[in-house]
This record gives sequence, structure tokens and C-alpha cells, in this order.
Amino acid sequence: MKPVKILYVDDEAMALKYFERLVTPMAPVLTAGSVEEGKAVLAEHGAEIAVLVCDQRMPGAYGNELLRHARDFYPGVVRMLTTAYSELGDAIEAINTGEIYRYINKPWELESLRADLKNALELAELRGERDGLMRDKLLAQQSQLLANRLAGLVVLGAAVHEDGHEQALYRFAQAAQLSDCAEPAVDWHHWEHADLMQAEARRGVAIATHLRHWLREFGPRRDGAGALAVLAQATGSELQGDRVRLTDGALLTALLSAKAGDMPEAAQCAWLAWLLWQAGLAQVDAVEGAWTVQAAPAAALRPDWLADAIERVGRAMA
Repeated sequence: MKPVKILYVDDEAMALKYFERLVTPMAPVLTAGSVEEGKAVLAEHGAEIAVLVCDQRMPGAYGNELLRHARDFYPGVVRMLTTAYSELGDAIEAINTGEIYRYINKPWELESLRADLKNALELAELRGERDGLMRDKLLAQQSQLLANRLAGLVVLGAAVHEDGHEQALYRFAQAAQLSDCAEPAVDWHHWEHADLMQAEARRGVAIATHLRHWLREFGPRRDGAGALAVLAQATGSELQGDRVRLTDGALLTALLSAKAGDMPEAAQCAWLAWLLWQAGLAQVDAVEGAWTVQAAPAAALRPDWLADAIERVGRAMA
């Protein structure tokens, strides 16, 4: 939904009526008579509101409290303060603290008011377009981070346990696709590209360390029920005859979906370590909100299996 409405907040009923009559030909207007009413309107119609205009002097709370609230929770809304000349200091402070785009003097001059609101609506539209482009960019970067992580695990698998590592990572990707795997969360306002790559490199080193630890713990390779018993113990899961029942999907996905900057824990690496230990000779199935693992022959891998897996897991996360 494209935001196109203007919210005006003022405790004077006549000012609300006058503003609505003047501005409605330009854009739909919502009104509120206090800071608390303004917050309620934002909560209900925030996605529709392009511009917030708020009077400063109101009983109960000043307008800049509502403007700070909008800045924190509705950052796409263009915020404006309307004040009397005697309150100019409040307006300057609000501008300096980033609470508002600009202020409008009271009493209003009709043409000046309309010009200011027209500019604010255009700014809101530009912000919306910018935010849409930014969302597309961030989604692409998150997808790239996912691809890098999956490809990196293939390299790590070959480094720590070369025998059957492609089969193991193929099954790992299959399991991730079957699970409720979330996109890796990245605060792109916090992370510079170089810092993120450094964090991911450190994450890879930690994963390799945990994988080696588990492979030492598992000892000589076993087959059948013995191998499944090892998996059940390592993951804290239930061994049910010829299969292991996993109820925690995070065990299957944490190495791909963890938040940027989060370091892996040993338990999160147990599943991949076990697949490497078994050379990927396992099959994962989703069954009634859980996942079962059983022994299976090697899969026939195509040369482009990794590219296909990256696409499939990416679609599952979308």
C-alpha cells in the first residue's frame, strides 16, 4: 500500500477542521486531538500515512513526543511541527534532533502551507521509492550471504573430511530445504561489507573447529543402528528403530540462517559433522512437524548440484 494520507494532530477542534478543509483537496486527511490519539491513529493507519503534522503545545504531552515516537516506529513518515512564533525554539530543537523535516509557523499562510505539504508528500514518495530499492538490494545481499554460506560449507567439508563431503553437503542442503529455514538476519545499517566478510570468515573457522571436534568424538565410522545412535546422542534426539526423529529444526538450519555476527555453537554443527562422518549416506524426511533420518544409499549427483541446491534453499527461505 502506497502511503498518501496526512495526519494532523492538534488539541484545538477548530484548527483540525480548518486544516482538513484546506488540505483535503490535496490529500486525504486524518486527525487526532492529542498525542495519545495520534499514536493510536499511527498504530491503525501507519502504512497509509505519508506525512505527520503535529502541534507542539497540547495538554498532557507536547507534540515532539509524538514526533519522536513516529521517528522511532514509523521512520518512513515525513514529520512536521506547527508552532507559534514564540515556540520557535522547540521547532529548532526538533529539527536538530532529527524529529522533524521542517516546521510551519502559526497562523498559517494558505499558499505556504500547501507548498510545504506538497514538498513533504513528494519527499514521502521519494523515501518510499528509496526504501523499496533498498529492500530489493538487501534481499539480494541476504540471498548472496546464504549462497556464500552454503558454498563455504562445501569447502569446509572437503577440508575437514574429504571422503564423501559432496554427498554430505547435498543431504545437508536437502534437509535445510525441508525445514522452516529463515533468511540470515543482517543489520545492513551496522555492517560494512568488509566487516561482514571478516565475521563470516571467523564463523567459518569456528565451524571447522567444531566439525573436527565432533569427528574425533564420533570415532571410527559405524553403519546402521550404531551410526543412528551416535546421531541421536549428539543431537539429543530420539532413536526410533531404524531412524532418528529430530524435533528441533534449528539443528538442520542454524549454520545457514544464523544472524550475521553470531558465532556457531558446537551443538549446531553436530548434524553436518554426522553427515560428513557418514559420507552423506542418509535420507531426511519431514513428518508431522518433525524430521526423520535414516540410512540411505548415495545419491546420484549432477555436476551442478550445488548451484541447484543454492537456488532451492533460497526459494525455501523466501
